[in-house]
Amino acid sequence: QVYLVESGGGSVQAGGSRRLSCQFSSSQYYYGDYYMAWFRRAPGKPREGVAGIGQNGAITYTDSVKGRFTISRDSAKMTLTLEMNTLTPEDTGIYYCAADRFGQDWFPQDRGFAYFGQGTQVTVSS
Repeated sequence: QVYLVESGGGSVQAGGSRRLSCQFSSSQYYYGDYYMAWFRRAPGKPREGVAGIGQNGAITYTDSVKGRFTISRDSAKMTLTLEMNTLTPEDTGIYYCAADRFGQDWFPQDRGFAYFGQGTQVTVSS
C-alpha cells in the first residue's frame, strides 16, 4: 500500500502563487519506482492531469499550466511538489497527488493510477 498526503492548499488572489506538497509513504514500496503526478478537479468538470514526473525525471505539463507551474520530486524526502505561479480563477479546484508504477502510460488520464491522495483545495479569486 502507498499513502499520499497533500498539503499547501488554500485561497489566493489571481496573479498570486501557491506551493503544493505531497508526502509519499509505504512500508512495502520504493518511491523511486513510481511515476508521480498532480491532477485537479475543477467544479463541475472531470479530473484532469496537470503535471507528471517520471522515475527518470521526465516531465509533462498540460498546456494550460505550461510556463506557470513547476513539478519536482525529492527522492530523499519522498516528496512531490507543485509550484504554481500567475494563478487564475480557472486554476481553482481540488488538487490530487497520484502515483503509479506505469503512470507514464496513463498520464494525463487518471484511469490506471493506483494511488491518489485525499486532495487539497486551491481557490483563486479574481
